[in-house]
Formats: sequence, structure tokens, C-alpha cells
Amino acid sequence: MEKLLEYIGVDINLPIADPTWIFFLVLAIILFAPIVFEKLRIPHIIGMILAGVLVGEHGFNILVRDSSFELFGQVGLYYIMFLAGLEMNMEDFKNIRVKATVLGLLAFIIPMTIGIWTNLHLLNYGLITSILLASMYASHTLVAYPIAQRYGVTRQRSVGIAVGGTAVTDTLTLLVLAIISGLYKGDVSEMFWVWMLVKVVLLGAVIMYTFPRIGRWFFRRYSDGVVQFIFVLAMVFLGAGLMAFVGMEGILGAFLVGLVLNRLIPQVSPLMNHVEFVGNALFIPYFLIGVGMLIDVEVLFGHIDSIKVAGVMIVAALTGKWIASWLTQKLFHMSALEGTMMYGMSTAQAAATLAAVMVGYNIIMPSGERLLNEDVLNGTILLILVTCIVSSFITEHAAKRMAIDEATAAADDKSKDVKERFLIPVANPSTIETLMSLALVVRNQKVRDNLVALSVINDNNDTLKLEMQARRNLERAAQIAASAGVSLKTVSRFDLNITTGIRHTAKENNATAIIIGLHYKASIVDSFFGNMTENLLKNTYLQVMVVRLLMPVNTLRRIVVAVPPKAEFEQGFVKWVTHICRISAQLGCRVFFYGQEQTLGYIKGVMTKKKLTTRARFLNMDGWDDLLMLSNRVNYDHLFVVVSARRGFISYDNSFEKLPLQISKYFNNSSLMVLYPEQKGDPDETLSFSNPHGIAEPKFYDKLSSWLKKTGMKLKKGRHEQAPQPTDTSQS
Repeated sequence: MEKLLEYIGVDINLPIADPTWIFFLVLAIILFAPIVFEKLRIPHIIGMILAGVLVGEHGFNILVRDSSFELFGQVGLYYIMFLAGLEMNMEDFKNIRVKATVLGLLAFIIPMTIGIWTNLHLLNYGLITSILLASMYASHTLVAYPIAQRYGVTRQRSVGIAVGGTAVTDTLTLLVLAIISGLYKGDVSEMFWVWMLVKVVLLGAVIMYTFPRIGRWFFRRYSDGVVQFIFVLAMVFLGAGLMAFVGMEGILGAFLVGLVLNRLIPQVSPLMNHVEFVGNALFIPYFLIGVGMLIDVEVLFGHIDSIKVAGVMIVAALTGKWIASWLTQKLFHMSALEGTMMYGMSTAQAAATLAAVMVGYNIIMPSGERLLNEDVLNGTILLILVTCIVSSFITEHAAKRMAIDEATAAADDKSKDVKERFLIPVANPSTIETLMSLALVVRNQKVRDNLVALSVINDNNDTLKLEMQARRNLERAAQIAASAGVSLKTVSRFDLNITTGIRHTAKENNATAIIIGLHYKASIVDSFFGNMTENLLKNTYLQVMVVRLLMPVNTLRRIVVAVPPKAEFEQGFVKWVTHICRISAQLGCRVFFYGQEQTLGYIKGVMTKKKLTTRARFLNMDGWDDLLMLSNRVNYDHLFVVVSARRGFISYDNSFEKLPLQISKYFNNSSLMVLYPEQKGDPDETLSFSNPHGIAEPKFYDKLSSWLKKTGMKLKKGRHEQAPQPTDTSQS
């Protein structure tokens, strides 16, 4: 390359040393490599690695792998493991932890067995060298994880099993590495194994216990997105550094931090969007380019021993991983596509493999020879190249098929389900963030354009100041949604009445639910909900969620739901149960349902039928008067949900009149949601001179009553006979 530049008259010294041009070239690779290789139908990751080969010292020698590549590469590697833990569905992981452990053990034992035999008999290495070399076959790195992330299949069962198996496999591999390293450094004593295990277990317990509590404390006090991102990054490196301090590899610490912060960073939050964006845009590509710069293509020509060693290593590694994935698939009766995904995710060799070969290469045995010679070092580079290519192609193929299957299933579900859309009136600047955060976690992620933010300006008080404030409120709401990667429709309208403006906007935009902030009681004579909310409840039968959050949504630890008797007969019963379970799943917290046995049975039935994988407990509450007993079970970091009803409907109870007083007196220090389910009909249709307030029995109740009369049963008897008996389910 340097001679070519001299020939055309360009005087540039290679490799480039100017930091400005180094960073520009890296950004150019990150920008153009995916574009070029996508045209060639080659996975983006392979494009990054091959670009690193071309610009590295073994290619055109344009860039040298200096300390910046080592630093950013290490950050990228930690980022991959951190994101793997962060994006894992913890509820699903509890169901697949046995499968993940089995895959991890098989992916370690089988390659180790094959590797030791081939190293002893085909390569004629010693026992210690064979064991260390075989441990390199057993390890793997989640290089292909960004592919699953790009196709949106990270929450597939097979991906979670592969990620969990990686943690098990790499832990065992690094333990072998630490033992052999200590053996030649004279560090191994009688208590070495015990002390190593104790340190790792104690550190793991410290991270799992303290990091979530520190995270909750920090997120409750600091809401700035930049500050939160820096805090998360610091926690990742603290966990990785502590794990390295006790003698293990930092990637395990990064993965563990991702698991413990999982519940504090919801999938649809702005912070999650920031974390993924920075990692995928900068740190992870830097790591992949750095891996490519290590690869020396010249080993393919003239190094027969290196090619032989590399061939044995590649065959042993690929064969061992395939057998492990195939056995896991057969043992747990999984599909062939899931087996392919597990194989693709667990094939790539990079981080732990490089660590092992460098440790073995630097160990000098008593005979004066290196534990792992140059042939193994060169063979390792080829092993990394081939396994990364194989892993990327297989993962891309499996992820694409999974994404197509998911899209097809989503299209089928969409045809069955009623499309939902949430309307969020924003008037108070101090509550915009909490209302939008709640809307982001309750919405269906598979449905686009299902959020509408509204600002209503009273025509009687039309001033430029109010108009400017309304515009700023909508801009803030749009900013929060955009930072989470969610589209938001904003509506600003003038109306003589705020309630009328909300109702008309809901009709015009086909809203199915309204999320509104709880009224701030300004004086003693002021009502709990305020005139606007009370008028809204009287004039619309949509689901209304009246919310007061005293802390960020992502720091809530539990949801406590008080359900009145007969709630299962309301039109919107299934809808609000689905929404509560969706919030619980997004926040990773448990939900406690309190109600009568019969109503709880219906809730269990809904969760089972709709396959809502939510950690739930069902506790009896004999009557609505027992609501006060819940005050001792609702803490400051819980969300207390009261399922109420409008006057005149089947689940309405006269004790609801005392609800504002009870909440103000006993639950004043708790985050609160008063939920009014969707009712059948339209208030406008029920107005008459005899009933000017529009209070009427719903059509749903009328139809049920008429049907029961035809069958010769009374309503109470019919309900008892039709109600399912509460049974233990997986959610309980």
C-alpha cells in the first residue's frame, strides 16, 4: 500500500498515527462495511472482521492495533456480554435455566473430550498443553449476538439458552485457564480450588445483592439520560473489574451486571435505547475490527504446521459445538431451527480463546519451550476467523427464519385482537415523564403508532403563554418517546371544555384507553379526582387509568392489585388484566392480585389463555371493606392498583364512594393507579330526561341477565355455575 501511494505521488507514512485520521477511518469502516457487504449478502459482523483484516498490519498496514483498539475492543466485548444479560427475559430464563446449564456443560465437556484426544494423538502434544488447547475449543464468544439483536429475536428461547450456556461454558473454561496458569506460577496450593470458588461465589453474591439496590437508589434521584447512561457504564466496568480482581475474566462480571440491572432498564425505555445505540454504533464494531486486525492471512501460505494445527482445532471446535447443540435439542424436544440457532450462537471463538492462547504462549516450561508454540498461536487466528464466519452465517440464517415466523404469528394475532391505542393528555410538566414512561411499558410493542399525546387549551383562557406551554409539553412527550425509539402522535386543540377536548380526540384517533395524571388537590373543598377527571369518567366508557407515581416506573419492585367482586363481568376485564401483566413483565416485578376466589379464578384463566408469562400471586380478599388491610402490604416502592367501576355497572359497589378518603388516608405515600375498566356502550346513548346523568346498566349485563332468564337461572346462580374454580397455575 505504501509503495502504491509513492507511485501515485502521495506522501503518507503508514501505518497512520494521527488520532484524527485513525478515528475517521474506523468510522468510515463502521459506516460503509455493512452497506458494501449487505450487497454481497455477507453478514455485517463478517464485514467488520474482514475490514479489520484489510486495514491491519497483516493487510495493507493502514492502521496498527494500538492501545485505543485494545481499550475500545475490551469495552465492546464487555458490551456484548452486558447486553446479552440485559436483554434476557428473566421470567423466561427461569424456565430455561436447566436447558442453558445443560447446553453449557455439554458445550464444555464434549469439545474438551474431543480436543484432548486429538491433541494427544494427532498433534502429539503433552497432557497439560492438550488440556489448555482443548479448553480453547470449549470456550465461545457471543460474536453473533448483534445479529439476533438486529432481527429482534433476542427473546427467543433458543437465544436465551445459548446466552446462559455461554456463561456456564466460559466460567468453566476460564477456571481451567486459571488453574493451569497458577500451576506454572506456583500459586496452586491445597486450598487454591476452594479459595477460588469462594471468591467467585462471594463476589457474585455481592453484585447480585448490592448492584440492584444501588441502581434503584440512583435512578430515583437522577433522571437525566446522560447521567444514567454513564452510571450504567460505570457499573458494567466495576463488575468486570471486580471479577478480574478475583482471578476470573471480566466478561463474566459484565454479564452478571446485565442480569442484575435487567429489571431496572425496561426494554422500551429511553435508557435501553441509549445503551443499545452506543454499543452497536461504536464499541461493538471497534471490537470486531480489532479481532480482524489480529488475523494474519499469510499463515495460509507457507506455514504447513500452522495449517495442520488450525485444521485440527477448527474441526474439533465445530464438531464439539454441533454435538452439544444437537444433544440439547433432542434432550428437550426442541425444533431443528432452535438447534441451529444454539449452534450458531455457540460456535464463534474470540475473547476467551485469545485469553487462553496468550496465557499459554507466555508460559515458559522448565524445558525452555513455550506451553503453546507459534503454530498454535497462528492456528488460533485461523480458528477465530473461520468460527466467526460460520457462526455469523448460521445465526443469520436462523434469525431470519425466526423473524419471519414471528412476523407471520404477529399478523395472525393482529387479525384476532382489537387494535389498541392509548391517549395521554399532558397538562402538568412535572408528570409528563411518568405518564409517558408508563405508556411505554403498557403499550403493545408489536403495534406501531399506538400512542397519542394530547394538549387541550381552554378557549375561554386563550393566551399565548398557554399555547407555548402546551407546545412545550407535547415536544417533551415526543422527545421521551423518540428516545425510546417509539413513534408518538401529538395533538394540540382548542376547546371550551377540557373533558370535551379529550373525548373528541379519543374518538377521532380511535383511542381504546386513556392514561391521565391524578388531580392535585389544591384546597380542602377540592375533590380527590378533580372535576375534569370526574366529568371524563361520566362521559366516556373507555378504560381510564388515573395515575400518581412517586418514583420512576423502572424502580418499582411490586404491583399490588385490588380487584372488586364481579369485576370479571365487565366489558374491559380481559383488557386491564392484559395491561397489568404487560407492565409487570416489562418491569420484571411480581404482581399480587387481591380479590374474591371466583374473580381470581377468572384472572388465572385469562393469563393462561393469553399465555401471559407474569410472576403472579393470588390472595383472597373477602370483601371490599378489607381494602384497608392492604395498607400494611403496600410499601413506598410498590405500585398500588385499585380496579374500580363507574356507577351503575355490575361491579360497582357503594363502598367505592369511600375510596378517595381511604386512598388519601392510608395510601398517600404510595404510587397509585385507579383503573376504570372499559364499559359497554356510549354515555351519549344513555342520556334521557328520566336519567340525565347517563347512569344505566350496561348492555353486557342486560344480555347476560336475559340469557340466564331464558335458561331458568338467576344471575347469582348462573355466575356461580359458570365461574371456573381457582387452580394453581405456573403464574402462582
